[in-house]
This record gives sequence, structure tokens and C-alpha cells, in this order.
Amino acid sequence: MDERATTGSAATASAAGLRLIAHHDLGGYGDGMQVIRHGNALYVGHTGTSGMGTSVLDVTDPARPALVSQWPAPPRSHTHKVQVADGLLLVNAEKFPYRAQLTEPFSAGLIVYELSDPLRPRQIGFWPSGGRGVHRIVWTGGQYAHMSAIPDGFTDRIWVVADLSDPARPVEAGRWWWPGQGEGEERGWPPGERYAAHHALIAGDRAYLGYDDAGMVILDVSDLTSPRQVGHLSWGGGSTHTCLPLPGRGLVVATDEQVRDGPDAPMRAIRVIDVAGERPQVRSVCPHPAGYGHLPLRFGAHNLHENQPGSYRSERLVFASYFSAGVRVYDLADPANPVEVAHWEPEPPAGQPVPQINDLFVDDTGMLWVTDRIGGGLYVLEPEPALAELMAQSRLAR
Repeated sequence: MDERATTGSAATASAAGLRLIAHHDLGGYGDGMQVIRHGNALYVGHTGTSGMGTSVLDVTDPARPALVSQWPAPPRSHTHKVQVADGLLLVNAEKFPYRAQLTEPFSAGLIVYELSDPLRPRQIGFWPSGGRGVHRIVWTGGQYAHMSAIPDGFTDRIWVVADLSDPARPVEAGRWWWPGQGEGEERGWPPGERYAAHHALIAGDRAYLGYDDAGMVILDVSDLTSPRQVGHLSWGGGSTHTCLPLPGRGLVVATDEQVRDGPDAPMRAIRVIDVAGERPQVRSVCPHPAGYGHLPLRFGAHNLHENQPGSYRSERLVFASYFSAGVRVYDLADPANPVEVAHWEPEPPAGQPVPQINDLFVDDTGMLWVTDRIGGGLYVLEPEPALAELMAQSRLAR
């Protein structure tokens, strides 16, 4: 398999500071979800509507990505998240569609692949979570991975730690949940709200965990096997997704995921939170793109580039996916007054009324790898000179 694609199959609708250099339709399975580059391999999880599971591309030449490996998700499941480190690829397995009443089995757990050939992963292990499966994984190498999952005995997603000492046989090492999530526990949150873990990003001995309508939960993870809550902040935004710590500045940048189609869905934006004091507090809200609220499908914040080791890392520039509003880049030089410094939005893919930009990853060279959740596939963006210079000035030391 060697399928190459260029910008010929995609076009830019609006841009400042970023330009499209390549596009790939992922072999006709354009429902891209999480994307991560590791060396010259790019890994893409698929949302699940196409039935495809994972795609691996050779991106030695970023302007001509080539599809090398691709395999479907297990029946009645999706495998839409990918994490890579230490010669391993971790992929989730979760019931899909979420609300479907299924009488036949589905896959639920964590899949482990070894990467002796990074372009052709080979499965070596599986951790069965039970319940409805694993949703999102965070792992940057070492002994422990952590994830959101709905194991047996729980009504919604909790936070789970897996021990990968033996990658062929992962075992659970710890868990944390909001009281009331266990079956038979008394629920203590308001009717109509959802308290569910999405994922946590770690800085030092603190994990910053997006918890849907509960906002942000702060956990002490000095011992990952026994996490305990040490902080909490709710701002009434709903569907809190990513909480990105900027530890050198005592800040966290948090997205509230848009989970409803427009027009006129509730606002879901990006907040800058001060976590340096005893009590976290919202400092500001990043500029919310105007002129999209009347459109169909999703408009609002979703994912952030997460400053993983080996990627581009900054505590000043924040890169966000915004569904129909494309990619947005914010400068937090003054955290009380974030400024949008770049954006990029494609023309709608064939058969879609609007783009649905889903995830993005900024590699160590400054290139952006971007996915569309419905049919747009993969886009490759390059910063224009002014943004490239600002990125260089704002980069954390390698």
C-alpha cells in the first residue's frame, strides 16, 4: 500500500499565518480523529463512522504523505485514539455507536502494538476493561498509561491507570471516580448534567482532568496507583474536555467540547485558568470566532495540541481545533488577554456543508497535522514566516 496525496483534493477557505501544503483522504475513510507524529510515521485514529480503525502514514516528505498500513475497527466498536512512545502504539477500543442497544459483542479495552517497524504495527497485548470500553488514553512512555474508561460497575467514564511493565499483559494499577458514578452509589450532581472523565494531562505530581459538566478536577498523582483529589473548578461551561497545564506559568488552558450540532448550539470555548494559588480561578476566555453560530453541525472548541515530549512545545502559544471554525492559534503572552494570531479553515469536504476540524498535532518542526471528523481526512499545514518566527521565539527548550 502506497497511496500519496497532495493539496489537489482540498482547498483553503480562510487562513492567516498558516498554509495548506498537503491533504490525504486516508484511503477514502476520511473520518479522522486523534493524530500523532512519531519520527517519520503518522498515526491516525478514525472516529468510527466509516468502520475504519487506524491508519499509518509515511510522512518522510510532509508534502506527500503516503498511506502504508490501515486496518478496520473491531465490529460494533471504534478505535479512535492513538498514543505512541517507547516503541509502542496504544489504541483504545470502545463500544460504538455509544448509545446503540447491542445484542452482539463489541471490543472494550486497551490495545497494545509494538513498533519494531513503525509503519507496520503488530499487536502484542490487550487489556480488557469490561463495560463499554476505553475512551481516551494519555501516555508519553514509562511504566504507566492512564485513560478514561467505563469499566464494569460504573455508569460513565472514570479515570483509570494501567501498568505497562509487561506491554503484552497490561494490568490495572489505579482508578479515581467522582462519587456517585459507581452503580448503586448516590448521585450528587444536578439533574441533566453529566459528570464523566475525559482525560488528564500531568505536570509534576498534579493531573488536570477534564470532567465534563463538573469542569476541571485536580488530582495528586505523586503515587499514580493511588490518585486523590486536591482541587476542583467549575465555570458552568459544560463538556470540559482538555486541560493543558503550562507549569512554568502556573496556568492551565481548558477546552469545553462542543457536542451539539448548530445552528445556535451553546457556546463552547477555551479558558485560561490560574492554578498557581490555593484556589484555581479563570483568568480569561480566548477569543471565540465570530460568524459560525448559524451553521449546521458542530461549532466550538474541541482539542488542543498537548505539548507532548518530542513535539513542538510552548507555554505561550496554544493550538486548538474548532470544528467548523477550523484551526485557531492563540498567543498567551498576557494570559488575561489572549490574542488570536493565526487560523486556518478548509473548504467543506465533498458531501459536507461545513468542515469539522477535529484534532491537531504540532510536530517538532512546527508542522501541523490536522483531521476532520466526518470526511475530510488529513490536512498538513505549514506556518507562514511571521508565525514560524513567533513559534521559534516561544518554544520551550528541547
